[in-house]
Amino acid sequence: MSAPPAGNRGHLLAFAILSASYFAHIGFFNPYLPLWLKDLGLPIFVISLLTSVQSITRVFAPYAWGALSDHTGHRVLLLRISAAIALLASLGLWWNGGPWWVGFVLLVMFTHTSSMMSLTEAAMAHLVAGDWGRYGRIRLWGSAGFLLTVFVAGAWFERFGMGHFPAWAGGTLAIVLIATLRLPDMRDPPLAHAAQQEPVGPVLRQPAVRWFFASLFFHVMAHFAIYGFLSLYLDSLGYGKGTIGMLWALSVAAEVGWFFLQGRLLGGFAMPRWLLICGVAAVLRLGLTAGGGDWLWVLVVAQLLHALSFAAHHTTCVAMVSRHFPGRLRGRGQALFTVIGYGFGGVLGVLAGGAIAQEFGYVAMFGVATLLALAGSVCAWRTQRLETR
Repeated sequence: MSAPPAGNRGHLLAFAILSASYFAHIGFFNPYLPLWLKDLGLPIFVISLLTSVQSITRVFAPYAWGALSDHTGHRVLLLRISAAIALLASLGLWWNGGPWWVGFVLLVMFTHTSSMMSLTEAAMAHLVAGDWGRYGRIRLWGSAGFLLTVFVAGAWFERFGMGHFPAWAGGTLAIVLIATLRLPDMRDPPLAHAAQQEPVGPVLRQPAVRWFFASLFFHVMAHFAIYGFLSLYLDSLGYGKGTIGMLWALSVAAEVGWFFLQGRLLGGFAMPRWLLICGVAAVLRLGLTAGGGDWLWVLVVAQLLHALSFAAHHTTCVAMVSRHFPGRLRGRGQALFTVIGYGFGGVLGVLAGGAIAQEFGYVAMFGVATLLALAGSVCAWRTQRLETR
């Protein structure tokens, strides 16, 4: 079956539901995984190693799945397989077999869940046909799902403790699997063999593309101070799990607002200019987090900057990847976005962050992250210069 016409409302709704369910899973899993591992009695550096497993899988899994989807066109089938295997793997979290066992379970889970968004983004980029306002309205469902579970899970764990973490993992992944089963059974039309083997090398040799990926790498690496350690940082400062959940939820509320309005806002600047704006916002956000953790209002301002440092940055990157990697390059292009940013950037961000936090403390770690965000902004400035020539 060939791909459906872009803009089919039923198909867009199905992807919106998948986005909501996937990020509902992420909304509880990523913020509270470090706290669950701490509850198991593991030290900070071991926690950083285990949380880095997700980023390690993003080094290889998204590109492998993306190349397979480009070759076969079966993006939806691959999404269903990924969700089913991740759900089965999550059952292993019920047995506390020590850090090696937990690491193995997370490896299997993340190998499959880390590929899901690149496959979904590739399909969605085709469906919205360059209408980033429509893309935002679909993507905000994911933000709403994240917002719901990060808030509810925070209150739940505050009252009942972290022991129910495995049950939350299995339950949310079951919802993701159900959502994939409701997607339209679509695939890209078959092309000639030569077209299927279209190489990505010529695109990657373009200077603007290289600087864009460098900016992405530093930007996301800096943000892993937040993704991997914000909850632990706030916990060390004495904030309760309910407050931690509220701060995560606040950032996602800002994200929802951006995705809702981005159709009106993005036209104000070219995408490379937005890349630079998002980089500057990241510098401010991480700097405020590093220097103002003792003041709740400073953390609130920092979390509100998530609208630019993540949401606007995400759409900007998807748009730029879609422009540089069209057609049968789409799956590999979106996979490279995940591999370079959330794979290599994530691995180095979490491992370096854990080592710095253990040796020098969380404030020093967020200070280093601020410098990384500054490096990403410089690369974004260079990208803008090259794109506007």
